[in-house]
This record gives sequence, structure tokens and C-alpha cells, in this order.
Amino acid sequence: MSIRVGIVGISGFGGGEALRLVAGHPHFDLVYAAGEGSAGSRLGERFPGLPARLADLVIRKWDPAGLPALDLLFASLPTGTSAAALAQVPDRVKIVDLGGDHRDAEGWAYGMADLWPERIRGQQRVANPGCFPAATLTALAPLLAGGLVEPGNIIIDAKTGISGAGRGGASNGFGYAESNENLVPYGLLRHVHMPEMARAIERLGGGSAAGLVFTPHLVPMTRGLLATIYTRGQATTEQCLDAARRFYAGRPFIRVTERPPQTKWATGSNLAFVSYAADPERGLVMAMGAIDNLGKGAAGQAVQNANLLCGLPETAGLEGMPVWP
Repeated sequence: MSIRVGIVGISGFGGGEALRLVAGHPHFDLVYAAGEGSAGSRLGERFPGLPARLADLVIRKWDPAGLPALDLLFASLPTGTSAAALAQVPDRVKIVDLGGDHRDAEGWAYGMADLWPERIRGQQRVANPGCFPAATLTALAPLLAGGLVEPGNIIIDAKTGISGAGRGGASNGFGYAESNENLVPYGLLRHVHMPEMARAIERLGGGSAAGLVFTPHLVPMTRGLLATIYTRGQATTEQCLDAARRFYAGRPFIRVTERPPQTKWATGSNLAFVSYAADPERGLVMAMGAIDNLGKGAAGQAVQNANLLCGLPETAGLEGMPVWP
């Protein structure tokens, strides 16, 4: 089964990671690549390690009216730039949008593949979650669904690698000189992922998420994301772990661990590691989620969603081990 695939925004970090996964996918055939600054160059010039069969594919300027015959399109564009263009893509083309324009849009499934795969299978349009929601909601979901914590009293402290700022991060003060040996909080009280997380928390917990607090940080590493989440509840650590083991039973990409998770465990993979620590006497439950922000937080989850869209095994092209060390 050969599925004709295109990638828009291929020269960005998310698009480049999508390229890496598509290039090794057993059912995907990349026939279209589009970008802005890279248009006109060959893929092999931008990505010298590509398989030879893809090296001569020329990157085109993104034009939704000029698409070749495609079955599936990955769109990795900055939030706020994709809605109008993707509306011009023919309905027959399946789309996975890695950007933020469609996460609450009518006609688009929300692509938390490990939580709601049945809402994605057979759809035509899927909006990938943001990287912070991917780590946070994966850790919180078993607790909220099991009624072990309160949805209205959640504090999220999350840290991501610099690639989370995108390739344009250097122009925003997130280049090497500014980021090396530095820790930077940003997007305080108004981060674009806040509404997305609040909606999902309310869906899972059945109550208001009005008390949600979220503080993201950039840390001086290339990739990786760790979310530490503080909630209120009377559960024990073992009850939280048991709830997660039951909730994710049979899910191929979730690892429930008794040890606090580390970002390095997930590097280069679509895995998510979750763990918990609880103190019932204080009514405190801590949830932790670790992912690769370009893997489960972006392109890995996008390929998982695409597999569900296309009726393929969910793990197709995603079973490689993380990179270590």
C-alpha cells in the first residue's frame, strides 16, 4: 500500500522531523515538499542525510492551488498562517495540521491519538496537539478520567528544548548565545496552549478548569519536554500508577514508570513517559510527563494520527528506539 504524501513547511524543525519519519515509513511515498525560504532547492541540499531516492525532490513554494495528486498532507506552519491556505486543499486529501489553527475548529478532529484514537480513525482532517498539551494531558488523563484529582486546581510547570521555539526562534532572542546556560520563562498567563489544555481537562475531568496555571520555560537543550503538574486529590502514588496502567493498557507509545521520567528517555521517538508522586495527607498529587517535543510533541504524533486516518497500523514507521545517549 503506497500513500502519496506531501509536507508543507519542510525546512522548519517540525517539518524536518516529519520528513525524517516519512522517509522511513513503510507505506508513505513523499512526492511533494513545500517551503518558503527553501523553495527551489533540492531536499538533498537541505538534508544531506536523506535516502538517495528523495534527494533530488525539489522544494516548491507553498501554493495550495498547485498541489499534485496527494493522499495525505502534513502542514507544519506557524500558528495563524495555515487556516486560509488549508481551506483550499481538496476534501479528498487527508490533512494533519501540526500548527495551532485548527485545534478547536469545526470539522477537525483533535489529534490526541493516545487518548481518543476512535475520534481520529476515518476522519479527513486532524489538528495535532501542541507539544505542551501532549506531555501534560498524557500525564493528567488517567487521574482526571478516574476522578483522582480536581480539574479546577491544576498548576503546570513545563520545560522544553530550544527547538520548541521553532527555526525562527533565533530572531526572537532564543538563539544559541541567548539560550546557552540560560533558563527562560515565557508566554506567562497567555500562552497559546492554555485554551487547548483547559478544554481537554474539562472534557476529561467533567468540571471547570478555571483555576489552571501554566508556566512554560525554554531550557538550553535541543529537544525534549518535561511537564511537572501539581494537583489536589487524596490518591496515593500507587493508586495513580495503577490508574495510568489501566488507562493506557495496550497503548503502544505510553510508558508508565515508577521512576520520575527524563526527557532523554524519549529523544528521537514517539514515546511518552508518565509517572506520579502523591501525598494524601497534604492532598497533593504530582503528575509528570516526558516527551520529545519534536516527536510525540509534533511530527511523531502527526504520523501516528496519519496512520489512524489512513487505516494503517498505529505504530507504522514509529517503532524505532529512542536515541541514546
